[in-house]
Amino acid sequence: MLTGKQKRFLRSEAHHLDPIFQVGKGGVSGTMLRQIEEALEARELVKISILQNNEDDKNDVANQLAEGTAAELVQLIGHTVILYKQSVNNKRIELPRKG
Repeated sequence: MLTGKQKRFLRSEAHHLDPIFQVGKGGVSGTMLRQIEEALEARELVKISILQNNEDDKNDVANQLAEGTAAELVQLIGHTVILYKQSVNNKRIELPRKG
């Protein structure tokens, strides 16, 4: 579980990133989750855009993405989801210490 300080740090790190995945009309699929997991392993921090034609609630989509990839939901702002998952082999982001 991320602390508020860690989430603020990750939000600032994600600010310059462009969304690399889009959730459209089909919703969240298993293939999409696998691709996002691979991207998280490589990058640790990803932005995902929820398209206007997606009929699901954006909060539900964000939670499905986080649970499906075992990642932390850093932020849902507008229709953009930011996910973080510490990489096993490509650790790049040093989080601020808890407490």
